[in-house]
Amino acid sequence: MAIWVKLPGCSGLVLLFLFLGLLLEVRAGKIRYSVPEETDEGFFVGNIAKDLGLQPQELAERGVRIISRGRSHLFALNPRSGSLVTSGRIDREELCAHSERCLVSFNILVEDEMKLFPAEVEIIDINDNTPQFQLEEVEFKVNEITTPGTRIPLPFGQDLDVGMNSLQSYQLSFNPHFSLDVQQGADGSQHPEMVLQSPLDREEEAVHHLLLTASDGGNPVHSGTLRIRVQVVDVNDNPPSFTQAQYHMSVPENVPLGTQLLIVKATDPDEGANGEVTYSFHNIDHKVAQIFQLDSYTGEISNKKPLDFEEYKIYPIEIQAQDGAGLMARTKVLIKVLDINDNAPEVTITSVTTAVPENFPPATIIALISVHDQDSEENGHITCSIPGNLPFKLEKLVDNYYRLVTERTLDRELTSKYNITVIATDQGIPSLSTETHISLQVTDVNDNPPAFPKDSYSVYISENNPRGASIFSVTAHDADSHENAQVTYSLAEDNLQGAPLSSYVSINSDTGVLYALRALDYEQFQELQLRVTARDSGDPPLSSNVSLRIFLLDQNDNAPEILYPALPTDGSTGVELAPRSAEPGYLVTKVVAVDRDSGQNAWLSYRLLKASEPGLFTVGLHTGEVRTARALLDRDALKQSLVVAVQDHGQPPLSATVTLTVAVADSIPDVLADLGSLEIPHDSDASGLTLYLVVAVAAVSCVFLAFVIVLLALRLRRWHTSRLLQASGSGLASIPASHFVGVDGMRAFLQTYSHEVSLTADSRRSHLIFPQPNYADTLISQESCEKSEPLLITQDLLEDKKEIFSKDADIT
Repeated sequence: MAIWVKLPGCSGLVLLFLFLGLLLEVRAGKIRYSVPEETDEGFFVGNIAKDLGLQPQELAERGVRIISRGRSHLFALNPRSGSLVTSGRIDREELCAHSERCLVSFNILVEDEMKLFPAEVEIIDINDNTPQFQLEEVEFKVNEITTPGTRIPLPFGQDLDVGMNSLQSYQLSFNPHFSLDVQQGADGSQHPEMVLQSPLDREEEAVHHLLLTASDGGNPVHSGTLRIRVQVVDVNDNPPSFTQAQYHMSVPENVPLGTQLLIVKATDPDEGANGEVTYSFHNIDHKVAQIFQLDSYTGEISNKKPLDFEEYKIYPIEIQAQDGAGLMARTKVLIKVLDINDNAPEVTITSVTTAVPENFPPATIIALISVHDQDSEENGHITCSIPGNLPFKLEKLVDNYYRLVTERTLDRELTSKYNITVIATDQGIPSLSTETHISLQVTDVNDNPPAFPKDSYSVYISENNPRGASIFSVTAHDADSHENAQVTYSLAEDNLQGAPLSSYVSINSDTGVLYALRALDYEQFQELQLRVTARDSGDPPLSSNVSLRIFLLDQNDNAPEILYPALPTDGSTGVELAPRSAEPGYLVTKVVAVDRDSGQNAWLSYRLLKASEPGLFTVGLHTGEVRTARALLDRDALKQSLVVAVQDHGQPPLSATVTLTVAVADSIPDVLADLGSLEIPHDSDASGLTLYLVVAVAAVSCVFLAFVIVLLALRLRRWHTSRLLQASGSGLASIPASHFVGVDGMRAFLQTYSHEVSLTADSRRSHLIFPQPNYADTLISQESCEKSEPLLITQDLLEDKKEIFSKDADIT
């Protein structure tokens, strides 16, 4: 058996084997106890821990246990108290029916030292059996001329107890003709005899009834009775006579039931009924009487139950012959049972190691085996063997003990489990054998690191994944077993865009499944590089790494973003300028948009969604250029509103719209003249400023009509001005309030240059910007626009222009 101890510098538990000389060391003296029979389960027998020199808690630690052979365990060890106790009810008569002393022998194994200590417990008899006779009533025929002093043997009483509890005395009921005399046998047994005290007279009393009582010496006394019937018969002067004083017979134990074993013969020279002889068993053991059958007329003895050499080697039988007149003769029959090889060897695994590390040296003890055969002589001689193709061997020890040891170093990678068949064979003819199987697990040492099937992995996942979604799974296999093959997974620490990698993905340490801790964004990064570590649970642990690249697949999750025309931060609306002289195809402006997605999701197309004058403008499908579709006519409104839609090619497609306001004018005054229809201020100050601007625009327009209405202007100037203001107010009232915001970024592409007029309702000032030349296919950067020097047109300048126009009108 193995002892597990921890050695410095070793990675695991090492099995040491303590052998000095023989494996088993037995002390010279046995450990002896005694216990009464018929005690309850758990009855205290003795302090086994004290007698072995151990503490009670050491019994379990050192593997102390009882091993016995041939019968079920009668005793057990109490690990708490260290005592030997009974494991059930013990019947002494069942164990030792024919023995004066009943001794139960067993061995106590100290497993960590592989030592056997013999022990025996004497079962003390108690008076639990009553004396019994084989028959309830016996009949004797006595001739009336029988002389006094004649002895008539009586049946024996039987008591299964021993000592003082066994049968001690006989008593015969009073009768003037008979008395009782008990003879002492050579073996100490008592033989009751009935002695005739006075002559019998058949005519006076033909039948005598007596009662024989057998008593034991127990406390209290138990007794049994036998009824005796004595019949007085006429004269019979010849008793029966057996042909042999003693009969001997040898039969094999496997003789069939009902076989005629022997015939006893007694003769009587008398005639008639006095010469008729009958046979019967006399003073025979109860068990023997149940095995054999005697024909009372022929004297034939046969077996009615199987014979067992292991129980009785010789069956002693006493047979009585009696004639019709009651004269008797007795003979003894000895039936010797010949042993037959009818018992297969018994194999007991006394101690076994079910697992052994693969790196243990040869001669490692696997099991301690005990063999036994109940047969005798050659039938009981046993040889033990195992198959020759296994790396094990059997070594013979003392007292039919064997040990199973390794013959060479085991290799778990070649064979991880052995089923060892131990065969015990006797020398009988034919021989009998018994097989027992020992299952041995070769345990692993941690000599193999986890291995991934591939050196690296690549996985493609779509962006905007759900949080906590499984994105991939890695698996590493370890050729070792048990804890050495239990693989745990982890991610190497790293940073991604300043954040720890563990905030993006995690891995299940048991299954190797990777989970996304947040929704991944393709626009933020397109690839993640991870290093997964697989580590086993051995001591020390072994590990291996594998690289994992996660590629994000773009989804159409970003709508197009319009860069130009950009909405000013102050909430104003941009206005584009187009000259009335523009030819078809004239580039008015260009809508510039981008999409943060990639691939097909970022392909943009432009289309004119809505126009105040259908057919006047077109939008380039791929360029976003807004061009005139035809020449501008006088009937075309000065203000054109266009809604341009930008759509990507994703699934589903996303789009964005922008509203363009195109002012049709040849010059800035024309633009100013039309401003009144673009905007209405929200507060009183803004409304007053706008009113003056409208008046200024109207005055500029009147210059062109001055030559026609010179005479009328002098008389109707004041009246004309008030009317014009009323008309403008009613026109502005019909414009939605959402249009009354500042106008910023008006740009007109005038031949080779462009002007930008920005009029804000809340700043009391407007500014006119002359940026650098801007071509149709060129988008001016934001920085260049910011660096442009604006020309501010203050409110005072507008008032000056208004006075100039008034003076011109007066002069005219």
